[in-house]
Amino acid sequence: MNKKNVVLLFGGNSSEHDVSKRSAQNFYDALLATGKYTVQVMAIAQNGFFIDPERSFKIMQQADEQPLVDAYMAGLDTNKPLAPLAALDLLDRIDIFFPVVHGNLGEDGTLQGLFRLLKKPFVGAPLRGHAISFDKVLTKELLTVHGIRNTKYLFANQEDIDQPTWAKVKVELGPVVFVKAANQGSSVGISRAENEAEFEAAMADSYRYDHKVLIEQAVNGPRELEVGVIGNDHPLVSEIGAHHVPEQGEGKAWYDYQSKFVDNSAVEFEIPAQLPADVTQEIKDMALDAYKVLNLRGEARMDFLIDEHNVPYLGEPNTLPGFTNMSLFKRLWDYSDIDNAKLADMLVQYGLEDFKRDSEISYAFEALGDEKVGHFHDSRKKKRD
Repeated sequence: MNKKNVVLLFGGNSSEHDVSKRSAQNFYDALLATGKYTVQVMAIAQNGFFIDPERSFKIMQQADEQPLVDAYMAGLDTNKPLAPLAALDLLDRIDIFFPVVHGNLGEDGTLQGLFRLLKKPFVGAPLRGHAISFDKVLTKELLTVHGIRNTKYLFANQEDIDQPTWAKVKVELGPVVFVKAANQGSSVGISRAENEAEFEAAMADSYRYDHKVLIEQAVNGPRELEVGVIGNDHPLVSEIGAHHVPEQGEGKAWYDYQSKFVDNSAVEFEIPAQLPADVTQEIKDMALDAYKVLNLRGEARMDFLIDEHNVPYLGEPNTLPGFTNMSLFKRLWDYSDIDNAKLADMLVQYGLEDFKRDSEISYAFEALGDEKVGHFHDSRKKKRD
């Protein structure tokens, strides 16, 4: 059998760089377990340079990264305009890219634009799906227009002369809010505020990570839920997972970066989440509706909040969800009878299907030939006369 060569991209220059290594290792093992693919790995260093496959493999397996990056950079002519991408020439063959670059570059559409320029298939959503979903404000505006329930919100831009005051925020959103950098992931640049001092500190912190900030109304007695979605035109939805962090019910804690990726020993997980049947169905329907509205393909994780009355609110999508041993997305599919190898294979097939579908779109143009310019009259001349 002629095996397709999958290029697994990981790393990047976001705060989730090390998370990406762990996700890549799990997908690497899963792809090999299918017996259908050869797999080459390529790291994107924190300086934005693609690293050669041999060193990338060592980086994925948790070798000390910086000496390997330094060694690669030492042999590279960084004055060449395409130097950051030079390592791509060292790949045996590219049948499909499998990006596992969380956060910046991977989930904002940057890499997907590169894949399109290279005319290569890739796993996951198209550029516009990633770009829209990565922007929390644009996401909420689209969800709202399409009637998909989400929390009440305001937003601000750093260059705005009139910044939102705590007095205004409290009137419009209530006594407790969350302040978030609009274009970040995994709880980076996110703070809870319930007074003026906390609000001002939260705004300053979020502006460190983006020029646009989202301010969201807090949910009373919240539970956090996650649901996985995979597929293209006829997506599948996983079982719903719930996680509970101490003091979360009082609204004083949430599933932050530390709990997601570093130490979740105090987190309680529940799969499937124990919910009334009608609420379970509503959440799955909302996830599928958002997946389609946001132009997502391949894979996504939809994060929800549910209040004390079991009313669900769609929080945000994650277009390249983490696949570490701590990641709920990975476990959701286990409980949905799709193991790692089967999931990885399905994601590759979705990517290949989408590439074939997109290749049928016509971009033909009509040759213009010689220009035949019309007659231009200066209407100002008549007015002067």
